[in-house]
Amino acid sequence: MKKMMLRSSLFSFLLFFLTGNAMCKETIEAKAARIHKSVLTIDTHCDTPLNLMHEGFDVGKRQDQASTGTKVDFPRMKEGGMDAQFFAVFVSQGPRTPAGDSIVKKKALDILAAIQKSVAAYPDLAEIALTPDDAYRLKGEGKRAIFMGIENGYALANDISMVKKYHDMGIRYITLCHTSNNDICDSSTDKKKGAEYHGLSPFGKEVVAEMNKTGVMIDVSHISDESFMDVIRLSKAPVIASHSCSRAICDHPRNLTDDELRTLAKNGGVIQMCFLSDYVKKADPNPKRDSALAVINKKYNDFQGLTDEQSKEAYKEYRETGKKFPNKLATVQDMVDHIDHIVKVIGIDHVGIGTDFDGGGDLSGCRDVSQI
Repeated sequence: MKKMMLRSSLFSFLLFFLTGNAMCKETIEAKAARIHKSVLTIDTHCDTPLNLMHEGFDVGKRQDQASTGTKVDFPRMKEGGMDAQFFAVFVSQGPRTPAGDSIVKKKALDILAAIQKSVAAYPDLAEIALTPDDAYRLKGEGKRAIFMGIENGYALANDISMVKKYHDMGIRYITLCHTSNNDICDSSTDKKKGAEYHGLSPFGKEVVAEMNKTGVMIDVSHISDESFMDVIRLSKAPVIASHSCSRAICDHPRNLTDDELRTLAKNGGVIQMCFLSDYVKKADPNPKRDSALAVINKKYNDFQGLTDEQSKEAYKEYRETGKKFPNKLATVQDMVDHIDHIVKVIGIDHVGIGTDFDGGGDLSGCRDVSQI
């Protein structure tokens, strides 16, 4: 009898041990999937609105990444478990003149209208979101939350009242500049003009104050180091880098230094990891590609001051050149190296993801939002 009880106890213990041990051995993939499904996931930067302006692209229908080159649509967002996405109203830098201001304002409003129209066409799949509560509600309803931001403060057209107008139309962040200086601040990559203001312009300081007042987040991606420090000094609210990486891991002026990361964290801000390979890992030399792209840049005035038709042709040629002379893509592991470094420098609360999908974001192992 005692032997039977002992065997029974041993069997029960063994069963408990094996079952418990199996439960403890949840794979890292399963754990990631479980966490991913339970939390609200958000990508703070994609340039999908560029595709909305082209005929033949339907954001409500699943597109094939390999054949179309597109990265984001509502079905693929659902597949990848991406709950919320910031669609960027991107405007390239044009003439800093009254005529240029008039053109860019119209272009920004046209893109904004295209986003709203495209989302409204699929009320069962997605809605425009204005607040965090909207995003949580839409996740519960099984819909995608589409936030909107502006990439390049050139869209303000030197008119401070446009900050509130854009906010009232749904814009929730503004990237102060793009690859060239504008009337707000110096860019991190303007090779022609260099530092014009050594930071923010007088108008730029007004913009920071007005964005704080209105409740539009200040996006410091693309701006120069001096501009960054001016923004941090003046802003009374946390700021974001909607799509940037670590300069310590990849030495590119678009990325943030460790000192800037620490300053960002003290401000309460966050850096969102960009998937554009050039910012993730220094590319191997590709002279044929560089030469071909230089020809395109010269032909289309560095993508500045283009008409809608010229923009379509320019981006078409750019994409075709990329296919003809592809760079070796950075990997997911390369991107995670940035995250690991940033977490060590400033902690996990200050790093997220801003893919730059449809604007150059592309990693080996994560080609579009369905693979996120």
